[in-house]
Amino acid sequence: MKASSALPLLTAGLSLLVSSVSAAVRTYDFNVTWVNANPDGLHERQVVGINGQWPLPVIEVDKGDRIIVNMHNGLPDRNASIHFHGIFQNGSTEMDGPVMVTQCPVAPGGDITYNFTVDQNGTYWYHSHVDSQYPDGYRQALIVHDKTFPFDYDEDIFVTLSDWYHETIESIDPSFLSLYNPSGAEPIPDSFLFNDTQNSKIPVKPNTTYMLRIINIGAFVAQYFYIEGHNMTIVEVDGVYTEPTPADILYVHVAQRYTVLFTTKDTTDTNYAIVTVADSDLLDTIPPNLTLNHTNWLEYDSKAPFNEANITVDTSDDLDAFDDSTLIPYDHQELLPDPDYEITVNVSMNNLLNGINYAFFNNITYTAPKVPTLFTVMSANESVVEDDAIYGDFTHTFVLKHNEVVQLVVNNNDGGSHPFHLHGHTFQVLSRSPEYDDFTPFDPNNHTDFNDPPIRRDVLVAHPNGNFVIRFAANNPGVWLFHCHIEWHLFQGLALVLVEAPVQLQQTLQIPDDHYAVCDKVNVSSKGNAAGNSIDFFDLSGQNKQVPDLPNGFTARGIVALVFSCISAFLGMGAIVWYGLSDLSLSEVRMLEHIADDAGIEHEPIDPDDVSNHGGRDD
Repeated sequence: MKASSALPLLTAGLSLLVSSVSAAVRTYDFNVTWVNANPDGLHERQVVGINGQWPLPVIEVDKGDRIIVNMHNGLPDRNASIHFHGIFQNGSTEMDGPVMVTQCPVAPGGDITYNFTVDQNGTYWYHSHVDSQYPDGYRQALIVHDKTFPFDYDEDIFVTLSDWYHETIESIDPSFLSLYNPSGAEPIPDSFLFNDTQNSKIPVKPNTTYMLRIINIGAFVAQYFYIEGHNMTIVEVDGVYTEPTPADILYVHVAQRYTVLFTTKDTTDTNYAIVTVADSDLLDTIPPNLTLNHTNWLEYDSKAPFNEANITVDTSDDLDAFDDSTLIPYDHQELLPDPDYEITVNVSMNNLLNGINYAFFNNITYTAPKVPTLFTVMSANESVVEDDAIYGDFTHTFVLKHNEVVQLVVNNNDGGSHPFHLHGHTFQVLSRSPEYDDFTPFDPNNHTDFNDPPIRRDVLVAHPNGNFVIRFAANNPGVWLFHCHIEWHLFQGLALVLVEAPVQLQQTLQIPDDHYAVCDKVNVSSKGNAAGNSIDFFDLSGQNKQVPDLPNGFTARGIVALVFSCISAFLGMGAIVWYGLSDLSLSEVRMLEHIADDAGIEHEPIDPDDVSNHGGRDD
């Protein structure tokens, strides 16, 4: 009995030993600076590079490896950070990267070290999580290889998709969040990139099975993806292995990842088009010089023709993409039990008193606290750390108890789609409605059966005017954002915060000294509630607040009318003042006499000499 009971312990110990021996430490020294690039061949501009290069270096590791990134912010005029998108950061929430959530912004000239172990497989990416910065090029793939990958393949390749702007985001932002853009129309990209360029050729061998990872690292626009003449089989989404599922066309929204298997042809006499089509439904306008459809190629023979794809669809609506909510996870993890805690949020886009269009969950537009939320957790007394109130009225924070099952219902009261991302977890997709013409919230008493086993992922698209229901276990103590990954919508405030198991977090987490030093450098307090008050955590006086609401009855159209009426009024008054201060010509005097006569107004005859004596202008 003793020998048999000891055997599992011995086996576990040997497994741990083998794992620790095989795991590696991958160290990256990143100096973040401006460099110049012209990825679409149309416009050279500044982009955020690393170590003087762009595109950025790819991070490739094995499951179990430790990643150490020493980041120096060499940007002279911008703060910086890094978020490792899709990495759970289990036990290392302080390394997650969103500014004023888990860390302070790294100031120009500042340094920070991200140090964590990757205990998961799959396809991920990294990007800045501060000040709408990653659309300026601060983003790249992060691949975690799996030595026990459950499907057969010969070679592993990846591609990135993205939209691209010819101006820096700092130049675009003022006209986006502006009184003169009351509808909140998102800036239209200038082009679309494939592996940070265009007209790419991916060399392939005949009779070879490829594992192709597809990552949308863009800021705004979803893209359709397919390969002419080849069959794709989905085997992973957002780091979750799936039952092999054939798909002709994929719809890859911002921040989503798909991994597919495809096998090449026997012959090498033809090169095949890889087709991407931007989702035109997301664009308020389509400039005539914006190309939505792009062709890249599987290169079988460099001497064979590279023909443009024959795209016969008129709009992206004609593309019948695979429904990712129907996927089945490879591990067949069952539907989690009924929730212990449910959060329901309604998405809306609306204007506040300053006339600017913001994004809301339940009428709250995320407004950053004065102390990063994680630092509030770590500095609060245990008696108050589980109280939502200390995290502020405008951060939209929910406190979750350790290991409880959480259900999140999102009702999209907006005519656009939104790719929602949860940090620190993958979630089960229980249901998702189609697109509706009118707002249709989830009805708990009248809905289709929940998926079982449900697919899991970390980015899910809410269709226009539709809804979805997701569920996860609060088994990862930390501070996690849930937000729309369209960068413009996050900039508008479409985010909420989950403080998960704060008591356990206080007991297990130790924030490194260099993270506190980062706060000191930017004069941000590292203790206290959302208002920076460390004496009374319920005293939120001085907290950052969202802009007040508009008076009832105002609409975007009304705001525009009001704005331009005011502008016209000011211009009119200015003209009157200018005219009044100037001298009148004799002809203008005669015109005023005629007007007075026609109106029956009595007046003294005007002597032309009087006009000239007062400096009047000649005719």
